[in-house]
Amino acid sequence: MDRAEFQAMLALDERHWWYRGRRRVVRAVLDDLPVCDPARLLDAGAGSGRTLDELAVYGHASGVELDPAGVEAARRRGHDVERAPIEAIPHPDASFHVVTCLDVLEHTRDDVRSLRELLRVTRPDGFLVVTVPAYPRLWSRHDEVNRHYRRYTRRSLRAAAEAAGWSVERMTSFNAAYLVPAAAVRVVTRSADANGTSELALTPPRLDRVLELPLRAEAALIARGVALPAGLSLLAVMRRT
Repeated sequence: MDRAEFQAMLALDERHWWYRGRRRVVRAVLDDLPVCDPARLLDAGAGSGRTLDELAVYGHASGVELDPAGVEAARRRGHDVERAPIEAIPHPDASFHVVTCLDVLEHTRDDVRSLRELLRVTRPDGFLVVTVPAYPRLWSRHDEVNRHYRRYTRRSLRAAAEAAGWSVERMTSFNAAYLVPAAAVRVVTRSADANGTSELALTPPRLDRVLELPLRAEAALIARGVALPAGLSLLAVMRRT
């Protein structure tokens, strides 16, 4: 990821409406997983370590993160995080009941290889929760500064998962409310000079709680088993069978 973009993420991960909303959506599916209590969990691509705060509710949570600034930030939060790419996770086979990989897979050159490594460290009948950006046609400067290799369709995400050996148990879109305005912004910024401004900075902090409300509603629907048909992101729950 671009250095400035990663620093923006570290600074805003705690309070920004997008990260707060995504955590709610992820918790909605984690609460429904049939795993032992306490479980062993891994956040692959842990960033600032904020997601590990959520995972610790379910058991012992560990992380891997490639960026040293992220590793340092996560360790300051008190988490067990090692520096490593998700293609080479420094844990033994079948170590974890649940693995999360949130908006990381699109950063890897070979997503099938990454998914196979995530499979390796997951226990039999364990789960992987993945989120990725959707709609390849929305490719924009945002993807370039984040150093994405791809955006996903349901078909392409499922194909990569199954090629790696995962069984896809569930898939849903989310962040539907902002699909149209975000699409408009990204079409404009394909040709406009955004002066290096992160998309995270486009909304003022005072609006975070209001902007999070649609994602709260989506999380409640997803918790009830609803599969949302459209949204800026995809979430998949995969199982190692």
